[in-house]
Amino acid sequence: MGRCLISSSITPSKFHQLPTSFPSFNHKTHQSSAFSRYLKFSKSLKNGIFGGALSLNPSPSSSSRVSLCTSAVLSETQFPKVGAQSTGPIPVNELLRVVEKAAKTGAEVVMDAVNKPRKISYKGLTDLVTETDKMSEAAILEVVGANFKDHLILGEEGGIIGEASSDYLWCIDPLDGTTNFAHGYPSFAVSVGVLFRGRPVAAAVVEFVGGAMCWNTRTFTAIAGGGAFCNGQRIQVSATDLVERSLLVTGFGYEHDDAWVTNINLFKEFTDISRGVRRLGAAAVDMCHVAIGVADAYWEYRLKPWDMAAGVLIVEEAGGAVTCMDGGKFCVYDRSVLVSNGLLHSKLLEKISPATERLKEKGIDFSWWYKPENYSTDL
Repeated sequence: MGRCLISSSITPSKFHQLPTSFPSFNHKTHQSSAFSRYLKFSKSLKNGIFGGALSLNPSPSSSSRVSLCTSAVLSETQFPKVGAQSTGPIPVNELLRVVEKAAKTGAEVVMDAVNKPRKISYKGLTDLVTETDKMSEAAILEVVGANFKDHLILGEEGGIIGEASSDYLWCIDPLDGTTNFAHGYPSFAVSVGVLFRGRPVAAAVVEFVGGAMCWNTRTFTAIAGGGAFCNGQRIQVSATDLVERSLLVTGFGYEHDDAWVTNINLFKEFTDISRGVRRLGAAAVDMCHVAIGVADAYWEYRLKPWDMAAGVLIVEEAGGAVTCMDGGKFCVYDRSVLVSNGLLHSKLLEKISPATERLKEKGIDFSWWYKPENYSTDL
């Protein structure tokens, strides 16, 4: 039985160094200049500022892509940015290289195991963990440690390790969608996100696609202020602006409490008024699907930093919007997230935000889930 290798399915991304800091976001001037700045950036892409790895083909779809990106950017003016304003002292191309290498190294471990019998244990009644989760995380940690010995790391399996005084925090999910992996269901990924002083700065998600005996992968990457890409090609969120024409995605945690019931009800409400709501079971994958435009929005309660750190940056850099489910400013330590193409965000919040506020009134905790002690942030 043949299997696809990681190297056979991924087009390497080549990035020239980008500026390590970006100007602060000015709402008053952003809208009027968004279109001209997009055209300038589009021209730069054609001229090869990313080392020739990207192309914007002069086809009938080009004008729609301009319209799509512009409308999404303009819609973001009402929602605060979640990405870092600076990559810090580490050059952009170096940081992105290591993030992508770490995610692909973990994915090689997963690919090696994907068609083999699983050795499964349980964190809870239905919360699985496999030997592959642990081996993938170990491989990722080896890559990070070899390049940045003084960085802080938060892994799903290994917890917090490293230097607490570091400005950089790596959030690692070595196998997002473990239950899907255990069953051979094609919705799982390796997710690696890096924070600079508490805000996402670089991300890579290797998604497994296909199915039994025909597995393949695609790699999503993003850098704060530098755009989002899939296998080296620029990606954009969808242009859907009506909920009734949208395809939505959500997720459910392992605790069947009031938050779970609330989301079951939201699932029903949006199923009634949209083209459908999907539950795939891997947060990083769900967010990447929003970023590439195959889904229009995704929300979920009680995710962890390693679930969200990479995905939220990829969505934002693809032109989307990110908030908490009550509509408030988001950070990766929060207990809820809504990501969308931006055009639908306010419309979705009309139902999602009141439902979330009612949970708060019942005493459901929506404070930060976890922030490493002594880790400094700009939040």
